[in-house]
Amino acid sequence: MKKQLLRWAKLLVLLYCIVGIAWYYGQNKLIFHPVPVRRQATWSFGRPFKELNIPYDTATNINVIQFTATDRPKDSTAKGVVLFFHGSSGNIEDYSPVADGITPKGYEIWMIDYPGYGKSSGPVSEKILYRNALLFYKLARSRWQPGQIILYGKGLGTGIAAQLASVRDCRRLILESPYFSLTSLFRRYLFMYPVSQMLHFHLPTNEYLPDVSAPVTIFHGDDDRTIPYGNSARLKPLLKRKDEFITIPGGGHNDLHSFPFFRQKLDSLLSL
Repeated sequence: MKKQLLRWAKLLVLLYCIVGIAWYYGQNKLIFHPVPVRRQATWSFGRPFKELNIPYDTATNINVIQFTATDRPKDSTAKGVVLFFHGSSGNIEDYSPVADGITPKGYEIWMIDYPGYGKSSGPVSEKILYRNALLFYKLARSRWQPGQIILYGKGLGTGIAAQLASVRDCRRLILESPYFSLTSLFRRYLFMYPVSQMLHFHLPTNEYLPDVSAPVTIFHGDDDRTIPYGNSARLKPLLKRKDEFITIPGGGHNDLHSFPFFRQKLDSLLSL
């Protein structure tokens, strides 16, 4: 009996080690789901845009797409810009329909691809994600004042947007389907491991929100199967008095823009 228990204990320890090692070395594939595009490829979005390729160094290219405002007087400038940080899957092409709800309000919307996504290249780390976001912001500041810049993050991009808003001024921070932190998300499934020490990416939205002086609006669907609603709801106590946490009943992770209530509320934010 003792030998059998010892055999099972060894098997469990071995399984624990195998799963832990596999997760540690494979975690980037669990977090990032990029769709790369050849540098020579031509984007086709069906709406007016400009493309920028920013060569940071010999290994790094940062691809930015600028969708121009459609509802503004001729020869006038847009009233501001929305800097959009997308989710973990695909590339800018998958998120370009978001522009349909932004550009008619007189705002441009700029989107950035993370390293390995679309035409962006180079190594990826949490520090690099923040660095590229800051370069993105500085590019916008060459044309607009902070009071004309809205930071908008979706899914994975919410932690990046929150970090940027904590160190730079903006008109508003919008977070669509955010997480408390990546650590908290992984700990839910891997509670038996020292997740905080093993993770390469933490993106602690909870640590950044208290340092955001701009108004914050959070949208989250209560049927989100990717980032659980309850994980996002943990951010509520960190919001300022005039910040908003807006629940979309029945909303999932990728369909909030199909809900009239979501579109109405976003329209009102862009009209302020």
